[in-house]
Amino acid sequence: MSEPRKHDNDKMSFGLFQREQRSLFGEILDWMLTPLLLLWPLSLALTWFVAQGIASKPFDRALEFNLLAMTQFVVSQDDKVSFVLTPQARDLLRADDSDLVYYQVVDPRGELISGEGDFPLPRDNETPEPGRVLVRDDLVRGDEVRVAYIWLSRGNGTQRLVLMQMAETKGKRSTLATEIIKGVMVPQFIILPLAVLLVWLALVRGIRPLNELEQRIRARKPDDLSPIEESFIPQEVAPLVSSINDLLTRLKTSLTTQKRFLADAAHQLKTPLAGLRMQAELAQRETCPAEIRGSLQQIARSSSRATHTVNQLLALARAETTGRALPSARIDLAKLVTGVVQDSVPRALDHGNDLGYEGPDEVPSDCMMDGNPTLLQEMVRNLVDNAINYSGRGGVVTVRVLLDRFSGVQILQVEDNGPGIPENERDLVLQPFYRALGTNVDGSGLGLAIVHEIAQQHGASVSMDDAHPDSIHRGLLVSVRFAPTKQPPQD
Repeated sequence: MSEPRKHDNDKMSFGLFQREQRSLFGEILDWMLTPLLLLWPLSLALTWFVAQGIASKPFDRALEFNLLAMTQFVVSQDDKVSFVLTPQARDLLRADDSDLVYYQVVDPRGELISGEGDFPLPRDNETPEPGRVLVRDDLVRGDEVRVAYIWLSRGNGTQRLVLMQMAETKGKRSTLATEIIKGVMVPQFIILPLAVLLVWLALVRGIRPLNELEQRIRARKPDDLSPIEESFIPQEVAPLVSSINDLLTRLKTSLTTQKRFLADAAHQLKTPLAGLRMQAELAQRETCPAEIRGSLQQIARSSSRATHTVNQLLALARAETTGRALPSARIDLAKLVTGVVQDSVPRALDHGNDLGYEGPDEVPSDCMMDGNPTLLQEMVRNLVDNAINYSGRGGVVTVRVLLDRFSGVQILQVEDNGPGIPENERDLVLQPFYRALGTNVDGSGLGLAIVHEIAQQHGASVSMDDAHPDSIHRGLLVSVRFAPTKQPPQD
């Protein structure tokens, strides 16, 4: 009782941790929204820095103006520098309620003339530029301030430079920068959700053709293998639909081949099986041993023909790969052909035929070709069997392998001295179950069809000619020409 429960738990845990199916819609949405959400804080930070600069400019100009206005109160008399503020100037320093204003005046000797004594001085390495207002950030009594300062020339020479500085805290600047940020952020809080919604709606609309394509495919009948209409398909999906159409075409070809094979097999097996049944019924009725023996011999011949037909049908089914990849290997055509010829010698002797081979014992390694050895042996065997069957007793069958070392072309020839095939029927005999008229040889009409199919699978061509045009028995010369297997040498 415990074992089944353990198995169910394992199945449940496997289901819980299964990887979810990827969503194209979700991935596109993620790749579009993730940069948007990441860039939004960066945009706010950049806006803050820009706002700080924008807020500082008008206040810096006001600070510089006030500093220049205060310089008129710095006077030099008898080599003595003094700074005397009027009541209006003092009111100017106290006019700002939000920020504190500091100032300092230092004489050429570095002694304080007026203002705050703890006011920080400019950097030591800074070269004085008389009459030019400069601005810097600094600290006064722990507060961050913006400082405007200028060197005033009082007397002759640079040794008479008076430093005057004015600073104010950054309250107004921070307030203005904050207002700018608020003015930028509030619209973004409204625009960002709206942008997300628009992106989602755009994706829904963009993927709608895929949903329509899915509905069209789902609505098809099981036997409808016609190509999918590509006129309404978006350009990005067109290669996928084209590949599906190519698959449908190959599938339709495969199904057509299977249907034809089943129909041909049923048709060809019907006659020998009916003959077997009839001979068996006749044998049951006979009482004479000689008649029974004759019926049994007829049954044996019919079963032999049926076996041959089944074998031929299976060979044709193997040859008709309809696009499937063939397992291939390096093939020595000469060795393969001589092996089939040796296997066929006993059958040729039974028929009273002279079977011979002409050609090299083996093909050079650089001329060996790629192919399926089982199918190629089947092709050669069918050619040799055909030649033996139609040559008749006393006939001569010659098998040749011709090789052009320069081009790499290999040709397989099977020649006999039988009745031959009329020129107008040579294309027809390559079709399954067609047999040339005027022949009394038992057969299924599949031999040359199998040869043609295997040759096509290996990129070879099949041609037929009269072996002896000037003789009564013209015979037949079947040539299978294989494509070059190596590059010809360069001059």
